[in-house]
Amino acid sequence: MAERVRLVFGHDGVATITLCHPPLNIYDLDMRDGLIEAITAVRDVPDVRCVVLAAEGKHFSAGADLSEFGTAESIFDARRIRWDRDPWLPLVNLPVPTLCALHGYALGSGLEMSLLCDLRIASEDSVMGLPETKLGMLPAAGGTQSLTAAIGPVAALPLVLSGRNIDAAEALRLGIVAEVVPPDDLDSRTAELAGQLARIDQPVARALRRCLRAANDLPLSDGLAVERRSARLVAAGSGGKSPSP
Repeated sequence: MAERVRLVFGHDGVATITLCHPPLNIYDLDMRDGLIEAITAVRDVPDVRCVVLAAEGKHFSAGADLSEFGTAESIFDARRIRWDRDPWLPLVNLPVPTLCALHGYALGSGLEMSLLCDLRIASEDSVMGLPETKLGMLPAAGGTQSLTAAIGPVAALPLVLSGRNIDAAEALRLGIVAEVVPPDDLDSRTAELAGQLARIDQPVARALRRCLRAANDLPLSDGLAVERRSARLVAAGSGGKSPSP
């Protein structure tokens, strides 16, 4: 696995993927490849019941390594290379709950990474933002979609258009993060939440995530149908039958 990323499997069913490129954990192609490898490994281990995304050092991630854009023939080629080596959909499609622990800078693709997780917890020193607009770029690691899905278009639009940074308190108010804790408590609280997620019955966890995503993706009538179907499958599974994934 690339040196930019570390994967640890815990005995409690929690797998932790850690960004290891301090101090800023700049997101480059090596980190991208490491994430793809780690996420694929987690996906293939049936005992994993929760995934934590964390980072070493003072900051979670200050975003992409912009110097790499100059190594391709054009900015379009640089973007295509990144899209061809895409860890975002594998992260979204993991079959277990995902939790991200934010601290320090969580900017650009750093924030976008976290937005593709189910839950985010942040330390009080966190600074978040999507500055790509100010650089003449789009937040194209899913930012326009994931931020809007998390907080709605009315709240997401000014953040994306302005590219301004926000602190942890504002992120909590907007609903970007579920909880804010003192920096010294981030690791312990993350472990506590991850343990709670890992104890959820796996078919129930899968069904809940499927239903909640349907609420964003489908009309209400279709979402209710997904909920009813999922509830029946879970009930059938608890009765000895094998529900569909």
